[in-house]
Parts: sequence; C-alpha cells; structure tokens
Amino acid sequence: MKQFIITGDPADDQVRIEGSDYKYLVHVRRLAAGEFFPAVLPDGTMVNVKVQSIDRHTLVGRIFRDGADRAKTLPARTLPSIILYQALPKNEKMDLIVRQAAESALTGIVPFAAEYSMVKITNSGHKLLRWERIIREARQQSGSPVTTTIQKPVSIDGLFEHWNQLTIQQPGTIGLLFHHLPLENESLHGYLGKIIAQRSDNFQSDDTIVIAIGPEGGFSPDETERFLTAGFRPFILGDTILRTETAALYAQAVVRILLWERNSWEVK
Repeated sequence: MKQFIITGDPADDQVRIEGSDYKYLVHVRRLAAGEFFPAVLPDGTMVNVKVQSIDRHTLVGRIFRDGADRAKTLPARTLPSIILYQALPKNEKMDLIVRQAAESALTGIVPFAAEYSMVKITNSGHKLLRWERIIREARQQSGSPVTTTIQKPVSIDGLFEHWNQLTIQQPGTIGLLFHHLPLENESLHGYLGKIIAQRSDNFQSDDTIVIAIGPEGGFSPDETERFLTAGFRPFILGDTILRTETAALYAQAVVRILLWERNSWEVK
C-alpha cells in the first residue's frame, strides 16, 4: 500500500504540502479535494489524511487518526532489525542498493570503504542527501512501515567501531558475512534456523541482524579475518559469484523470508 511520509510535525492535525511533495500527490497520485490518502507521521504513527483544498502550489489536508490501521490481510510479526553493512560500489549501484534496502524494510544502512572498493569516501554531503531522498521515495512507493536510516560512509575501522558499539548496546546481535568463498560448511538456513527455534516466540524489537556485503572484488583476506574475529559467521549465496548489488538484495531477501516464515520451518 502506497503511503506518504510527513516530515514535519503537523500543527492542530493539519498539514500544508508544497514543492516536490505537492507535485507527487497532485500530479502523480492525482489526488483531489475530499479524497483520503494514507500517511506516516514523524513518530511512525499511521494516519489518514483528507485533502481539504488544493491550489496552484499548496495542498492542505486534515489528519484523521482513527481507521488508519495497516491492512489486516498479513499476520502480525515481530521481526528483528536488519542492518546492511555495504561496501561502497559505483554511485548508480549504491543508489539501487539503498532503494532496495528501504523497500525491504531494513532499519539501517552503513556504507563503508573496503580495501577493494572502487569508490572512496568523500566529504561531500550530496550523496547522503540523495540517498535519504531515495529512501523516502522507496518507502512511499512500497508502504514500508520501517524507518530506514543511512549513515555517512565510514572507513573499515569506523565500521568495526559501529559494530562494537552495537554489540555492547545489544549483546544478542547476529553478524552474517556473505563471502564469495565457502569458509564454513554450515548453511545459512541451518544457522538461522537454530536461532529462530530458540527465539521464535521471544523476538524483541531491539534484536538485530547485521548483513555484511563486500565490493565488486570481494573482501580482502585481512578484512575477512577481522569480520570473523569480530564474531561474524560466513556464508555464501549459492554456487555463482554475484554482483555486489545483487548480493545485497539476495542476502536481505533470504534473511527476511527465513524470519517472516519462521513459524513454518521445522528445525531438527
């Protein structure tokens, strides 16, 4: 279900929408006065907004908080947060990865410069602003209820600082390293299946799974060793070598499906 993300705090349950958001609602969604559309407030609350008036530049709407529950055709799930550690690829590939991560309801993206990354860290904030805009557009299109955040790109040292802080705050955090070489015999299904069996009725909203994806050239031996020493478990994605943007989508899809359908899996 498409949704509109309200960025500012509405005053007296009224919103005024202008600029590119106005064009999206009026010219793309073709809303008219008297119609309703689903929206998400900055605190994550789902609401309905009734279009009260539209002039050449401004749409004015009224917020209604009742009757805005998400469709009940899907069963309720408490899923762990999923964070993507993504080695920096070329710009257009990173844009695609960011969009797909937001559509897949990931909670966070941490871009980092790996040893074999073709793109290095810059001080420009334009990329971050573009990625944040892509996330908002993807959430509006997909209807994702999850607020996906993205950080400024970090070095490999900065990445492990993020990991260390995360594991201190959330000791049960799970790290998954997706590598192009089989470093372990255990399957992802077998590993996650055991954890799912232990936590299937006790997943908490602050449980976190981190997915680490390398650049086009993969992780270097030194980087791989650092991930393993930090507690990541290594896995491969089938018997082919995937592009980094394909691997990112493949990995998060596999993990989400295993978690979403956990009640139907039988672990022996």
